[in-house]
Formats: sequence, C-alpha cells, structure tokens
Amino acid sequence: MRTRQRASQLGLLLLASQVFQVGLDNIPPVTLAVLALNVYLYMFPAAPLMQACVSVQQAYWFNDWRRLVLSPLHHMDDWHLYFNMVSFLWKGIRLEQRLGGAWFVYLLSVFSLLTGLVYLVLEAALTQLTQDQSYSMTCAVGFSGVLFALKVLNNHYHPGGVTNVMGIPVSNQYASWVELVLIHITSPGTSFVGHLSGILVGLLYTSGPLKTIMKRCAEIVTSNGYNSRPGANYNSSGFSGYSGTGGGYSGYHQHAPDYTTNRSASYSGGLTEEEQLETAIRNSLNDGRQSSRRGAPPPYGFNLSDEARAEEIRWRRMRRFDS
Repeated sequence: MRTRQRASQLGLLLLASQVFQVGLDNIPPVTLAVLALNVYLYMFPAAPLMQACVSVQQAYWFNDWRRLVLSPLHHMDDWHLYFNMVSFLWKGIRLEQRLGGAWFVYLLSVFSLLTGLVYLVLEAALTQLTQDQSYSMTCAVGFSGVLFALKVLNNHYHPGGVTNVMGIPVSNQYASWVELVLIHITSPGTSFVGHLSGILVGLLYTSGPLKTIMKRCAEIVTSNGYNSRPGANYNSSGFSGYSGTGGGYSGYHQHAPDYTTNRSASYSGGLTEEEQLETAIRNSLNDGRQSSRRGAPPPYGFNLSDEARAEEIRWRRMRRFDS
C-alpha cells in the first residue's frame, strides 16, 4: 500500500515476461483474471489515485466507502504493480489449486474488504492514542495488504517449511512478521499499518472465526435460505431432493392420502349388516393390493394370487358372520 508516482513502464515489461515464463496454461483462471484486472486498472484507472486510496478521513469522515473496493486494485507505479503481482502470481497458483476457483474468488473479495476495514480501525486507534491527526489522513493504496493475508494463509497450509525473505531463511511460522519489519526498514514509504492489517486478517482466517463465518455465509447463499432435507443429495445443480423455486418438489414425491378408501373404512353409520360386510371385504382387498404394490409382506403371512386372496378373505368374513 503506497501512494502513486508514474515512472517508466519497465515493471510492466518484466511482469509480462514473468507471466509468459510461467506459461498462461499454468496459471489458474482466477489468478490470471485478478492479475489482468490489476494491470488493466493500472493502465486505465477507475479513479485518480487520490480518489482511490483509502484513509480514515476519506472513507469514514467523508463517507466515501467505495475506496475500500478501489484501493487494493490501484498501484502507485509500475514497480509497485510488478512486485505485488509477481508475489500474487506464486501465491495465487498454490492457493487456487488448493482451494478451488470459486472459494478463491470469495476469499480474495473478503480479504480485500476486511484488510481495508482493519486498516481504518488501526489508523483511527493510532489517532486516538497519539492525538496525531496525520494517521487519519494517511492514504494507502495497493494489493500488498491482501498479499500479506494470503502469505499467512499459504504458510498455514505449509507448516514447518522455510521461506527466503530477502535472502534470509525464515521459518514459515514467522515469515510474515519478519517480512513486515524488513520491508518497513528497507522501504520506509510503504504502509506498515496496511501490511499489518493483512497479517491480522490472515490470522483471523487461520486461527480465528473468519473461516467459519465465511463457510456459514456460503451455505446460506448456496441453499437459497432453505435448510436441506435429511437424505437430500447435493449435486452441481443444487439439491436433488427438492426445488426452492416455488414450483413444488422435484425428486421428492409425497402421495396424497386415499380419502375415498379412508371414508369407506371409517364410516358405517346407516348401513345394513350385509352392506357393512361388503364394505369390509372391499377395504380388505384394497389394503392387500396396496401393500403388495409397496413391497410389504403379503397378508396372513403367505403368497396368494389376487383371485385366491379375495376368495380366502370372503370365506373368512362369511364364516365369521355366520357364526
């Protein structure tokens, strides 16, 4: 995160050389798209640099919250863009392959916004602690805050390894902190608070509640606000157990009860004994056929044909009434 100064375009040429050296086919689509977006907005800015950078004064005091979106995607000069995008290239390849494109887009969006918000909170806190208004007026720009968050995440997935930070081998566990200090020492113009904000966002994801919150939000969005039914299967087109479009269920069928049978089975008032006998026999036959269709065990514990079953039931009913 820095303030922008136009210089030569050698950084763009070196970035293009780096990309083609890696090979376009070897760069996952989201990583390539984000890299291209940063290059495009460097060449054709969405806003002048001083209207894209984020600060407490501009975002909070003047209520210009769009800077949270613009600031990570704009860079001070071609070298600022080059170093950030080369760093993003390697982190993006590893993380997108591990997390998948959809989650990586989601992750970058959340990290970009949260890094800016944490930056504002830290700068506002420094203003209150030191009573120095310059902290609230410091305007930051660039993708490096997000890169520090990605660095924390990348090191989290590769524990125990060693990272080369400016020629110094450092354990992955402490690499982000060492790089934070060394960059601030060697490049005083960089935003220490902006880089620190990225580290804190990364820790919120790896060691805090951010990952759980993001997963919960993703579940709500993908399920369209409906809880899945037990046993419903999820595929690429959604839940196969039911459809939340309001057009009824698809794949989950619930048959309406047979009210005709129920009424004849439960209602016998006003019928003679002979009519009640015929109704009872008819209901017994219907129950037997429905149980057979559902795959239930046959009545009375053995298999009979429909005709034989009807005769057997009729004989048993007549014998009971005769006695």
